[in-house]
Amino acid sequence: MMDEMNVTNEVIEETAAAPVETMDDYAGEIDSSMRSINVGDILEGTVVGFTDTEVTVDLQYAAEGIIRAQDYSAEPGFSIKENVHAGDTVKAVVVKLDDGNGNILLNRRQASEALAWEKFEQQLEDKETIDVTVKEAVKGGVVTYIDGVRAFIPASKLALDYVEDLNTFVGQTIPVRIIQAEREGKKLILSSRDVLRERRAEAKAARIAAIQEGAVLDGKVDSLQTYGAFISLGDRIDGLVHISQITNTKRLKHPKEMLNVGDEVKVKVIGVKDGKISLSMKALEEVPESAKPAARERDRDREHGREREEKIEIPKSEKLTTSLGDLLKGIKLN
Repeated sequence: MMDEMNVTNEVIEETAAAPVETMDDYAGEIDSSMRSINVGDILEGTVVGFTDTEVTVDLQYAAEGIIRAQDYSAEPGFSIKENVHAGDTVKAVVVKLDDGNGNILLNRRQASEALAWEKFEQQLEDKETIDVTVKEAVKGGVVTYIDGVRAFIPASKLALDYVEDLNTFVGQTIPVRIIQAEREGKKLILSSRDVLRERRAEAKAARIAAIQEGAVLDGKVDSLQTYGAFISLGDRIDGLVHISQITNTKRLKHPKEMLNVGDEVKVKVIGVKDGKISLSMKALEEVPESAKPAARERDRDREHGREREEKIEIPKSEKLTTSLGDLLKGIKLN
């Protein structure tokens, strides 16, 4: 008897401890199920089932939503069984309030496009970088899809260099940026080259910033100008050896007096500023102590863009005039 009473008391305690549900707890669901829905509305729901031909969506409404396979996605190769999963959240536009079976007929493609174009316009303005997968190669470029909308990447905007075979990009995921978005004409143009060019420039700037002043590097003469020689340091980085920094041995009128394009040289970094590298060859030369003052003075003249003038001294004459008697002195007349 006591055992029965204990069990009863436990049940009473558990019942008392359990929260009591009221109509207020279902107010949101009730309001949702009774809301007004019209053709053209964009609704959000959860995938609760699917077949080969259609997807069933819970709209938290008196009726469920149905999306036919052809209205779900326009992407080539789309398959409900492979690309749709129970629990997926979808947005779709109302096409019919009753499909003939008591369900609301929806179109996800239309909703996706309407929402997507708003996003595309914002991404164009923000110059946002997005990743896409190339689906197919066509004449003049490749095709991809963003949020179910077909987008075109011209061959000239696909890579940094010329692309001979567009098919090599099919299946690749690449970074792109929207460069044209026309909602009315449904024209969505992308560029990967712009993104790659920016990333290359950023990487180059980082490599230049890592070069320390005083470092001694190997390089190759890339070009000669009247004011100096450009030296390739590899990895798309170059620096300038000003004509005054080529040698201590003599004054040069042109770098070609000592250098040729293609020469391999050793240089010292004497400055890195605003992404430009200043180099010196003469800093690695051994200069006799006696020649150093003259070399420094020569450098100052070069830096100020002037040639040093030689001073010529005219010996002073004891007499600036000569008399006639002096000229005839020593001459014998017969």
